[in-house]
Amino acid sequence: MTAAEDPRSRMKRRDSFRHRQWRARIVGALLVGFCLGSLALMQARYGRIASLASRAAAVGAGAPPPPVGPPKIAFLFIARNRLPLDVIWDAFFKDDKEGRFSIFVHSRPGFLFNKATTRSAYFYGRQVNDSVQVDWGESSMIQAERILLKNALRDPSNRRFAFVSDSCIPLYNFSYIYDYIMSSSNSFVDSFADTKEGRYNPKMHPIIPVHNWRKGSQWAVLIRKHAKVVVRDETVFPIFQQDCRRRSLPEFWRDHPLPADASKEHNCIPDEHYVQTLLAQEGVEEEITRRSLTHTSWDLSASKDHERRGWHPVTYKLSDATPRLLKSIKQIDNIYYETEYRREWCSSKDKPSRCFLFARKFTRAAALQLLTTSALWT
Repeated sequence: MTAAEDPRSRMKRRDSFRHRQWRARIVGALLVGFCLGSLALMQARYGRIASLASRAAAVGAGAPPPPVGPPKIAFLFIARNRLPLDVIWDAFFKDDKEGRFSIFVHSRPGFLFNKATTRSAYFYGRQVNDSVQVDWGESSMIQAERILLKNALRDPSNRRFAFVSDSCIPLYNFSYIYDYIMSSSNSFVDSFADTKEGRYNPKMHPIIPVHNWRKGSQWAVLIRKHAKVVVRDETVFPIFQQDCRRRSLPEFWRDHPLPADASKEHNCIPDEHYVQTLLAQEGVEEEITRRSLTHTSWDLSASKDHERRGWHPVTYKLSDATPRLLKSIKQIDNIYYETEYRREWCSSKDKPSRCFLFARKFTRAAALQLLTTSALWT
């Protein structure tokens, strides 16, 4: 017969068993925590790898990479060959120290911007390589606009897209213009109902109904959404190519026979109608400020200079380049649209402001005169 177990021995054995239980629980909890932590780390790493793979696949499929750096304004220059006012723009871009702009130039096919063709390093290599030959009053002008937008949209940091003439000057310094443009969520597009001139071609109906027909300046500033609308358009642009044409030129300018009754031709200038009409077609007119930021003088009838009369706006020459001229343009704070009986009072950041940030058309001599006399940006 076995002697009864000592109570102290039973207590020690019980304590030892409980100690082993707690130790097993702690070890188990640590193992579970380690496994969960490892699983979370693996999931995070897998998610990162999957995200990078997804981005790489998207870029490979043509989608742009995510934005890098500050939002930028893409300046889209439409030039014949060189940029005669490149020195003016060089001084303007030097005002920006944060990389808040990009430059794209549409010039004639094959023209290169390098040390031999421009005096500003900002324009080196900034020509688009898929340019077309542009003829005034033809659909090739809006084709050039679409090419510029297509190239500029590849950079996701480009948030605004400003069309710039090769005879255009900035009226203010870079910071002022950047803040003015970026503070608005709208595009700036000069757009009004065209009811006076016979430019609408009934052949455009029903794809482009007359109630969507608009006219205005081609020098627009677009938000990214509207830039994509222009590039992706496969409906309105072909109609413009086919049915929006300028009236036949006089005989000594023509390269094709004059129609039997030229007076019945629709004198349609594509670049003065395309973007405006397209945005009306897309139903996004509530998302645009219906005015241009570029001043152009069309008061041709008052000019005594016969060279200034015709279908083109006033060109400011050396004798015109005075601080008084710039002041008169900068002081404009409203625009009246006669066909709509509408007066557009200009504003920025919900406060009254001047209407124009740029002005054209300036000769090189006139622009340099303004720059050397410090009349610009003061």
